[in-house]
Amino acid sequence: MSGVLYLVPAPLDFGCASQSPLDHSMPAHTLRHAAGLRHWICENAKSTRAYLKRVGESYPLCVPLQEMQMQELPREVHKKGDHLGEFDARPLLAPALQGHDIGLVSEAGMPAIADPGSSVVRAAHALGLQVVPLVGPVSLLLALAASGLNGQNFAFVGYVPSDAADRAKRLKELESLALKTSQTQLFIETPYRNTALLQSLLQTLQPNTRLATASGLTLEHASSRSQTVQVWKSNGWALDNATPTVFALGR
Repeated sequence: MSGVLYLVPAPLDFGCASQSPLDHSMPAHTLRHAAGLRHWICENAKSTRAYLKRVGESYPLCVPLQEMQMQELPREVHKKGDHLGEFDARPLLAPALQGHDIGLVSEAGMPAIADPGSSVVRAAHALGLQVVPLVGPVSLLLALAASGLNGQNFAFVGYVPSDAADRAKRLKELESLALKTSQTQLFIETPYRNTALLQSLLQTLQPNTRLATASGLTLEHASSRSQTVQVWKSNGWALDNATPTVFALGR
């Protein structure tokens, strides 16, 4: 019998100054599955071991951390993503073909959603392996739910350009699409660029376009705001450059 590929969510506090208890955002069923896995495909073995150490505080791990079998996705997958089918992940799944269950995990949230991992899932299907997503936090959906924007028609567009001129051009394109089709546009940014992105949004978008942000989701200091650009400006709302944030715009 072949093993199963489990998509294991991780808490959304990666890289944050504080952490929230795992059971605040992770179901017991998911944590028990994670504790029972010995083979892993991950972005970074060190951070995955740190996550599993937290899991082990709630449920005993099947083997000691030093005996976990960790395979890291290549660096180019982290930089360019693996959603276009350019990376062959089938060799990483060799343990599953030998009958071992494997966990796929990213730094935060659900692997393969705004994170690497889709190549591994695609490879699992190509090899005829069962793919089982476990329940856990997905920042994009939490942010969308808290935004008041259209949850029946939405798109995640990844990162916007870091260059100021290119970023403004892209934001105008997304705004035009959102206003024309009522499709909510979701995007993210590296936290240290939060302030720059917010400033660009307020300078670029029309006054009546609705802008929403969700920061520090599932953490004690989590916050979400959703108002027109005009209200954002009049209230002087700001973001810090340390907290992971999801941005959304629409009607």
